[in-house]
Amino acid sequence: MDSEKQTSRDDIDDSQLFKGDEALRLVGTQAQKFSEEYNRRLRNKLDKVIIPITALVYFTQFLDKTSLNYASIMGFPITGQNYNLVSMAFYLGFIVWEFPTVYIAQKLRLAKYLGVNIIIWGVVLLCHAMANSFQAFFVLRFILGMCESCVSPILVSIVSMFYRKEEQGTRIAYFYMMLGFTQVFGGFVAYGISFYNGAVMAPYKIVYYLLGGLAILVGIIVIAWLPDSPVNAWILTEEERIASLERVRDDQGGTENRTFKKEQVIETLQDVRTWLIVLATMLTDIPSGGLTNFSNLIIRNFGYTSRQTLILATPTGLFHVISVVLCGYYSDKKGERMLPVIYATLPTLLGVALMIGFNNTGQKGVLLFGSYLIGTFGSTLSTIYAYNASNTSGYTKKLTINALTMTFFCVGNIIGTEIFQPKDAPAYIPGKVAIMVLLTTQMGVAYLLRYINVKLNIKRRAMIEEIKREKGWTDDDVQKEKERRAFADMTDKQNIFFQYVN
Repeated sequence: MDSEKQTSRDDIDDSQLFKGDEALRLVGTQAQKFSEEYNRRLRNKLDKVIIPITALVYFTQFLDKTSLNYASIMGFPITGQNYNLVSMAFYLGFIVWEFPTVYIAQKLRLAKYLGVNIIIWGVVLLCHAMANSFQAFFVLRFILGMCESCVSPILVSIVSMFYRKEEQGTRIAYFYMMLGFTQVFGGFVAYGISFYNGAVMAPYKIVYYLLGGLAILVGIIVIAWLPDSPVNAWILTEEERIASLERVRDDQGGTENRTFKKEQVIETLQDVRTWLIVLATMLTDIPSGGLTNFSNLIIRNFGYTSRQTLILATPTGLFHVISVVLCGYYSDKKGERMLPVIYATLPTLLGVALMIGFNNTGQKGVLLFGSYLIGTFGSTLSTIYAYNASNTSGYTKKLTINALTMTFFCVGNIIGTEIFQPKDAPAYIPGKVAIMVLLTTQMGVAYLLRYINVKLNIKRRAMIEEIKREKGWTDDDVQKEKERRAFADMTDKQNIFFQYVN
C-alpha cells in the first residue's frame, strides 16, 4: 500500500513520458475536447468495421477449433485413444505458443499479425484433408493450436484500445456470441453432410476444405480492413484518430506500447487478482471441456438417434447467444463484471440439477431443457475477457494477463476431457455433480474478486482526497494529472487514478 501511494504521488517526468504509449506522440499529455455527438458518430463508425470483422474472426476460429468434433462422425480415420491425443494436441500447441505469440504481437501491428496467423491456420486446415496418419494429424492440430492462440488476446486488446470501459463488455459480447452461432451452424452443416455417402471423398475432408478456404478468406479481410490501434487506424482521419484516443483517455487504460517491460510481467504475477481470474477461468473451462466433447452424447443418451441429436443440440447455442448478449449489456450498463458471471452460472446449475434429478424418469423434454440451460454459463469467459480489458493497465501487463487467462483456458479444457468417464455412462452422474461443484466454487471466486476491487476503489478515492489536501489541488488539478498519466503506459497498480470495474 505504501509503495503504491509513493508511486502514485510522484509526478511523471519527461523520461517517463518518452516510455509511454504510441498515442502520446499524437495527442500529448493535454486533453482535447470533442462533443458527445461527435464521439457518438465516431463510435458508430468504429462499430461498423471492428464488430463485424472481430465477430467473423471468432466465428471462424471456433468452427476451426471444433472441426475435429464434426469430423469424428464423418469418417475421420483416427479413433480411440489416438483420437483423444489428436484432440489434446490443439491445446498443447495453444499452451506452448501462448506467451511467445502475445509478446511477438506486441512488437508488430496487431491486426496484421492476427491476419497472417489466420491464413496459416487456413492452410493447416486444408492439410487436414490430405493427412492420413495419427502423426500427421497430431502435428497439424498442434500447429493449429499455435496459430489460434493469439486470437482472443489480440481481439481483447483491440477492443480495449478503441472503446471506453462502459462499452467494452458489449463489444466483446458481440464477437464472443459467435461461439453460440457456430454451435447452431455447425450442427446443421453436420446434419446435412451426414446424408452424404462419401462416394467422391470422405465427408470429413469436405469439412476441412470448406473451413480452410473460409479461414484464408477471413485472414485476408483482417489484414486489409481491421485497424490495429487508434494511432494508425486506416478508417479514421487524423482528427478522428485523436478523438478516438481522447474518448478513452479518462479510462486510464492506455493503448499500445511496443516495449516489453519485465517489471509489468512481475507485477502481474504478484497480483492476487491475476490468480483469482485465472482460477475463475479454469473453473469455467473444466466443465466446458467436458461438455464440448460429451454434450451430444449426453443428449443422445436421453433416447434420440445420432441424427436427431445433431439438430436437438443446436438450441444450446441459442441459449449461449442470449446469455452472452444479456450479460454483456448488463456488464456495461451497471458497471459490473463479476455479478454477470454469477447470474449466468445459476441457470446452468439448475440445468445440471434437472438432468441429475430427472435421470431415468423418461421425461425427455425436461432433460432436454436442462441441457439447453447449460448453455448460459458460456458467457462467463466473455465477461472475464471484459474484466481483463477494463481492469488492467500497462500494455505488457495486459498482454501477460490475457496470455495467462488463455493458458489456463486450455488447462481447464484438457482437464475437462476427464470429467465424463466411460464407466459412468450413460448418465454420467459423477461428471454432472463435479460440474455443479466447480461452478459453485467459481461463483465464490467471482464474488471475492468483486469484493477486492470495491475495496481497492474505496482506498484509492480516499488517497486522492488526501493528496488534494496535501497539495492544495482542486478537482481540475486532479483531472489534469489524470490526463498526463493516461498514455504513460503505467500499470493499474502504479496509477492511483485508475478505477477498477467491479
